[in-house]
Amino acid sequence: MASTVLKRKKLKNRLKTKKRATMLKQLGARPAIKKVDIEEIKATFTKQDAPTKKQAAKKEEAKEEATDKE
Repeated sequence: MASTVLKRKKLKNRLKTKKRATMLKQLGARPAIKKVDIEEIKATFTKQDAPTKKQAAKKEEAKEEATDKE
């Protein structure tokens, strides 16, 4: 009996292994470590300016307009 070659199945199997290998390479890759000043970042979160009078007035006007429209 003659044997047949399953070309498409062979191709699919090769593609599966290539895809799996590239996926594992991507998962194993480490991102570049950047030098980050942690103290500077912390300072930006703790630093909150009090709203100025103009900003407070604008917010109040916006609230009044919203209640007037209703």
